Parts: sequence; C-alpha cells; structure tokens
Amino acid sequence: MKTALKIATFCAALGAFAGPALAETNLTLMAYSGLFQERYTKAILEPFMKAHPDIKVTYFPLPSSAAMLGNLRAQKAAPQADVVIMDVSVSKAGTDEGLFTKIDESNVPNVKDLYPNARIPAVAGVAVTFDNLVLIYNSEQVKEPPKSYMEMAKAPMKGKVVIPGVPDIQGLSLLLILNKANGGTDYLKDVDKGIAAMVEIAPNVQTWEPKPEVYAPIVTGQAAIGVGWNARAQVNSDTSGGKLKATIPQEGTVFQINTINLVAGSPAADAAKIFVNYALSAEAQKTFTETMFYAPTNAKADISAAALDRTAVKQLDKVMPVDWIALAQVRDKIAEQWRRRVLPASR
Repeated sequence: MKTALKIATFCAALGAFAGPALAETNLTLMAYSGLFQERYTKAILEPFMKAHPDIKVTYFPLPSSAAMLGNLRAQKAAPQADVVIMDVSVSKAGTDEGLFTKIDESNVPNVKDLYPNARIPAVAGVAVTFDNLVLIYNSEQVKEPPKSYMEMAKAPMKGKVVIPGVPDIQGLSLLLILNKANGGTDYLKDVDKGIAAMVEIAPNVQTWEPKPEVYAPIVTGQAAIGVGWNARAQVNSDTSGGKLKATIPQEGTVFQINTINLVAGSPAADAAKIFVNYALSAEAQKTFTETMFYAPTNAKADISAAALDRTAVKQLDKVMPVDWIALAQVRDKIAEQWRRRVLPASR
C-alpha cells in the first residue's frame, strides 16, 4: 500500500513538472493590417513558432497606430495583447499612460545590438523597423523618375495626385520636407513655407484619403503620382511588374520609426520577451529587410546588397532628422493650418 502510494505520488509530481514544459503559451501580437501582416507573419512569426513550438502567436491586425492605442486604453485593466508594433509618436503616448513595460538589455538581450537611434528617450519600446518617405509614380504615365516633389504641382498632374493628408504621418512628413527645402529652419516653431508649397500642390490632388492605401491607385493608373512609404512601395513595385516605382527626390526624405512594445500586465509576459528578443535579432531583421525593404534596426544584421540598395541606408545624406516626440506636441497646431490653408486650395 505504501509502495503504491509512493508511485502515485511520484507520478503526480512528474506530471506537475512535465505539464508546464509541454503546455502551449498563447501570445497576441497587435500590429498593422494588410501587407505588413502578410509579410511579417511569413518572415517573423512562422520561423519564430517553428523555433518555439511551445509558443503560439496570434496576429491581431489593426489599420493604424491610433486604433491600436485605442484598443490598449480600453484593455488597460485586463490586457489582451502582449506585444504591439506601432509608430513611435503613438508609442510615446502609450508610454506616458503606463501601457508599456520598458525594454532594455535586462529583459531583451538583443537590444545591445541595436543602432543608437533605435532607442528613443522617454519611449518604453525600441525601434523594430526604419522606413522612409518616397515619391511614388505610375511608370506608364510618368516616364522618368521625378527629381522633385514639386512635380506634383505641375499642370500635367492635374487630378492625378494622391497624398495621404495631415494628420496622416505621410502628409505630415511631406510638409516637413518641403518646409526645409523652401528655407524653413525650425518645424517646431513654424511650417509656413511647407504649407505654402502644399498650397501649390493642392489644386492637383485627386484625394487626400486614398483607400485602402495610396499604392493601389498608382498601380491601376487611376492616379499618376503621390507619396508613400518605401517598404510598401518596393513590394508594390515588385507585385505590379514595375508599374509603380519609387524615388527619393532632391529635397530628401525622413525616417518613420516603428517601435515594438511590451504591454504592461500582459497575460503572456515571459513569452512576449522571448518574441521581442527574436524580432530584434540579426537573423529576423535580415529576413524582414530582405522581404519588405524596411531598413534594419539591428546593427549586426547582414543584409544583402540588393536589398540595402532598395532602402535609404545608402542615401542617409538625404534623410532629414525629425524629432517625432517633440513634433507630437505641435501636431494639432500644424493640422489646424492644414485644414485652414491647404484643404481649401484643393477645392
């Protein structure tokens, strides 16, 4: 009887030990919908789950960082997401509201290999991708790569321009670039020269709200020219057989930063740290850059020359520095000028 009891006790203890090791942890990643979801799932999520069969990652797609922030606010008392990829300025707002856990070398070791500008002061997350603004065009309607954003203001482009307008960060980025190109010195104090340039372009704009994204009307020929993000532009160039092309004009470009964030109080916090560490690894960064042409944030990522040529990495002299965190403080003021001066010029 005692022997049987000992065996039963041993088996119960063995089961208690083996159970957690074999149990599957469910992890939820909140990030962008559409093309980003498709490519990120294949390049990052699937290899991660293959390497970590005990962690299942569910992708929860949303169309914008603002929508993600709204979801996180609603779930603050009982978070349902574990990791979030979003724009840095929105990540700052989430940090200020206590929605994220600080990421550093102590909980995510691969942070040590990131470029210095991947760590943003006062933001709990770190940069997971760098993207940049480009001028995109339909190669059947625009035969030569445009040398300036102001090609959009010329008479032949009447009704053929598509721009995601302010408050979208693409329209805001274009405004900042044109402000500097026309002699503006401090965009935090004055963007009047950029607004004036946009007023010149406005009469040619077909829509300030291209749906679902700016790339489709360029590919189909419904529009001839506009602005977009390089990563998606490069993929759309490939899938359209070159109908859409992208270029960085003489006025230059700006970087857009996507951060990866750990949700405070998430139900799978330990697995979330493992996933974030993988997403920031040289291996994962290499795969995603070569899949979708975001510039890497890990300095040790060995990116192929062909892929790097399709990012802004070799044109850093054309990149205008932008303090997105400081800019967030004056964004509403800029949007008011946009509504008052730019939008009426397009009617």
